[in-house]
Amino acid sequence: MLAEKIMPRFSETDVLGHINNTVLPVWFEAARTPIFKIFTPDLNPHNWKLIVAKVEVTFKGELFYGQEVEIKTAIEKVGKSSFVILQQAWQHGECCAEGRTVMVRYDFASKSSKSLSQCERDALAAHLL
Repeated sequence: MLAEKIMPRFSETDVLGHINNTVLPVWFEAARTPIFKIFTPDLNPHNWKLIVAKVEVTFKGELFYGQEVEIKTAIEKVGKSSFVILQQAWQHGECCAEGRTVMVRYDFASKSSKSLSQCERDALAAHLL
């Protein structure tokens, strides 16, 4: 499982003093960079090969400003042209949020999905739960 630490910013809090619910998808996207590099090693947007088909976040507990959050990332499932990324936000040893993102290998020229190559499958499998 990949892991990245984030220090929440004051601007990411809501009126109740918690991390705002809109922040988690942004943190999760940032922590997907190692997965993105499997498909576009230099992260050049002109060579991008993925689109997001679905994003869901389940909130399990509160997250707070000024206290480190660890984002854990793994591959939950690999399909023919898509895969599911499981991510969790941990603070103080507690899983406070869990997200799943369905990514699709995409050909922007033909505007259609494209089968994952064996090389891509192997790279994703290295992070499979």
